Amino acid sequence: MEDENTLPVLICGAGAAGLTLAIDLARRCVPFRLIEKMDQPFSGSRGKGIQPRTQEVFEDLGIIDRIVAAGGTYPRMREYQVDGSHTERDIAERDDPTPAEPYHIALMIPQFLTERVLRERLAEFGHRVEFGCELVGFEQDEQSVTARLIGPAGEELVQSRYLVGADGGRSFVRGGLGVDFPGKTLGVRAMVADVALTGLDRDAWHQFNSRNMERMVSICPLAGTGLFQIQAVIPLEGDADLSADGIERMVAERTARNDVKVQSVTWASAYSMNARLADRYRVGRVLLVGDAAHIHPPTGGQGLNTSVQDAYNLGWKLAAVLSGAPDHLLDSYEIERRQVAEAMLGLATGLLESAKVGEMRRAREVRQLDIGYPGSPLALHSSGRMSPLLAGDRAPDAPLRGAAGCFRRLFDLFTGSHWTLVGFEAERDITKGRKGLRIYRVGPGCELQDMAGHFRNAYGLVPGEWVLVRPDGYVAAIVTPDEVSVLQTFFSEVGLTDIDGTR
Repeated sequence: MEDENTLPVLICGAGAAGLTLAIDLARRCVPFRLIEKMDQPFSGSRGKGIQPRTQEVFEDLGIIDRIVAAGGTYPRMREYQVDGSHTERDIAERDDPTPAEPYHIALMIPQFLTERVLRERLAEFGHRVEFGCELVGFEQDEQSVTARLIGPAGEELVQSRYLVGADGGRSFVRGGLGVDFPGKTLGVRAMVADVALTGLDRDAWHQFNSRNMERMVSICPLAGTGLFQIQAVIPLEGDADLSADGIERMVAERTARNDVKVQSVTWASAYSMNARLADRYRVGRVLLVGDAAHIHPPTGGQGLNTSVQDAYNLGWKLAAVLSGAPDHLLDSYEIERRQVAEAMLGLATGLLESAKVGEMRRAREVRQLDIGYPGSPLALHSSGRMSPLLAGDRAPDAPLRGAAGCFRRLFDLFTGSHWTLVGFEAERDITKGRKGLRIYRVGPGCELQDMAGHFRNAYGLVPGEWVLVRPDGYVAAIVTPDEVSVLQTFFSEVGLTDIDGTR
């Protein structure tokens, strides 16, 4: 029998991935502890781009407006030539939002501000990060994980049902599991620093020597702050002088300008670029998320976003299993997310190669809106279905109007910790009430109207069909009323119980 004092989840690492997982568990009323070995929050801007798909995640978590208000959009890239002239271009394609894709461009917000917003949201659920608390050992059996922690109050043993390693590229959890982290060092060493400087305006991202990576220096105003982020490739060997004077000398040497003055450095780091992917994301009751599972170069702005979406994928599955769903539901986490990280490694590495010759261009794939899980065991495919949307795809947004006359978005129906079942011109509900499932109908005589046809166009439904959307905004199934039995079995597998408590 399980000890009633066993903690459901222990999260090691309070970066963006750990904080996202904590918020998702908190809103599902799952007890957890979130520990971080650093004594205070991370203070740098390493991950500064928030892609459209992550913006959708942040909308669901209730923080998208705060993120936008705290940051801003990317400025145009200003590329300087050796003669002092310059050209300007957008760093990525700029498309208008559509009803199906309301978020269309990347936002810029330094990582320390993103994490601050996440901590503030976590506090609203009554939780906080335990800073200065380090995981120094753990072991597991079939029932639980026993972790040894050292914190301000000394050493303690904590027993949890699951341990999640969100502790970065040098993950202690991954090392403790003995999980290999294969990949390669990419032969590029770089520095990144947040600085206060004068001599450059804030309406452009300034880049010098863009076609010579060894001499390239990039100076970007950090939205939401008065700082600039400086990035540059540095020699593979030797110490990097990351002082204000050292960075100023490097900038002057590479730009042939002496008017750029670095006044102070608030954070700086030198690092070697790697592309690595953990062999496994799960070993028993221990799981890896974020940089603990994958690291890749910063080109394309994929790292923080992939990490957040790892946690968003895992959160609802952990909650479901802790509520009685079969434990093998957690296996779908690695099945779904590892192949996404593998693709992101290829994308970021390819963009790095383009950057070496000054031809990097961020296209649609960096937005992460086309990520899906068509091969997942949680994607129920209907035989012979031809549609713009299939099981495993991201569920698009669409404008609707309620029967009472108020404007609604499909994303409004999805927001929260529940599953969503939507029928298109359906005559009746196809399942009885289940805890954690919300049911809607769209069409004449229903509670919601598809006034402009955007819902029908995005989902490709015919009258009578139903779409089942997962808590993380992906399509689980599109079914006809004749396929109800398939859904009933599926509901039991993902922890959706009848209102009388049966499965």
